[in-house]
Amino acid sequence: MSTELPESAVPPPNGAGESSPAPTRRTFIATSTAVGGAVVAGGVIGGSFLAAPEELAAAEAPPSSRVSLTVNGTRRTVTVDNRTSLLDLLREHLGLAGSKKGCNAGACGACTVLVDGRRVNSCLTLAVWLEGAEVTTIEGLADGDQLHPLQQAFIDEDAFQCGYCTPGQIVSGVGCIQEGHTGSAEEIREWMSGNVCRCGCYVKIVRAVEQTAARK
Repeated sequence: MSTELPESAVPPPNGAGESSPAPTRRTFIATSTAVGGAVVAGGVIGGSFLAAPEELAAAEAPPSSRVSLTVNGTRRTVTVDNRTSLLDLLREHLGLAGSKKGCNAGACGACTVLVDGRRVNSCLTLAVWLEGAEVTTIEGLADGDQLHPLQQAFIDEDAFQCGYCTPGQIVSGVGCIQEGHTGSAEEIREWMSGNVCRCGCYVKIVRAVEQTAARK
């Protein structure tokens, strides 16, 4: 009895005429990902997909604007990041460090300046809003060596200790006088309540504002 198998049933020799199995979905995805990653990496490394240096610089640079305003009587034109506050413009771009950065949240009044004669917290005011505005800081109150009357009153009444809040207190006091809110000590306290003095010189501050308003 013959034990020879039919030709069709005999397995082919190892490697001879053997066809590769059809790729599975998992194999196909893995292979495609590896090849695609290599192509992308090669392109990035080779520079073919990199933007030009000037395009990268433009993409990384924050949006900026040119703004012209009058500060203490002098016209100033600067280009600033659109997020720059008036306080940072004064201190870091124009070198006017008299306005102090206290809370940087509009709660202490140390940064008070006058914009078109109106009191504002410069830490909460964007510089780009002030095209054509007139800004007065503590540095702009004196006339040369002649102190502003309220500056002199602060000295006469000894209305400060550490002095950190003093520029904002004086500028706010000037605004308070110009607005006509000096009818009484109580009114002055109310309209100066946005300016915090951590040394507690409020009585003398009010007295200095009263003294200056009476001489006006």
